[in-house]
Amino acid sequence: MKAVGLQFALAHPAVAAVIPGASEPDRIGEDRAALEASIPAEFWSELRQPGLVHPQAPP
Repeated sequence: MKAVGLQFALAHPAVAAVIPGASEPDRIGEDRAALEASIPAEFWSELRQPGLVHPQAPP
């Protein structure tokens, strides 16, 4: 879920940065991995179908 949240926020063209606020140094690596994680297009489609994500929202 961390990957989804970070990538969703950064997908909007008005967003230049997201600061996740790592509570421990080890979390920085987790955040970086979340940014690089592959999220299938089907996942975003499933969120759009019930209206959880606006149809025109990136990604």
